[in-house]
Amino acid sequence: MIEPLLASIGYDMPASNGGLAFVLLTLLVGGGAAWRTGQAVAQSWQPFWPVAAYTALIAAAVRFLHYALFGGLLLSLPSYLIDLAILIVVALLAYRMRRTRHMTEQYSWMFERVSPFLWRDRS
Repeated sequence: MIEPLLASIGYDMPASNGGLAFVLLTLLVGGGAAWRTGQAVAQSWQPFWPVAAYTALIAAAVRFLHYALFGGLLLSLPSYLIDLAILIVVALLAYRMRRTRHMTEQYSWMFERVSPFLWRDRS
């Protein structure tokens, strides 16, 4: 189901278990690491741009795991960019959720939560 979609956008799929490798490594392992990275950057009150830099390193590690465990191409730019895009989205969502929680808990007298990603001034 996911294999034809990934192949159509240029993602390097191993001959066997390509969809399983993508879900296991990119979404579960890489996504989990990206989620925690986004939370950690927000927890330390840093701006959002380090999230992208740290996530680029995670995407490179995920690419290596595809190569080492499932025989995928190590140096595949389209596959790396797809992994990177997915992981940056995950990391930035985690960053924004944690920052919203921070702002509404730390400054509860000033801000209130509107959604998991937004806060507003208390008026």
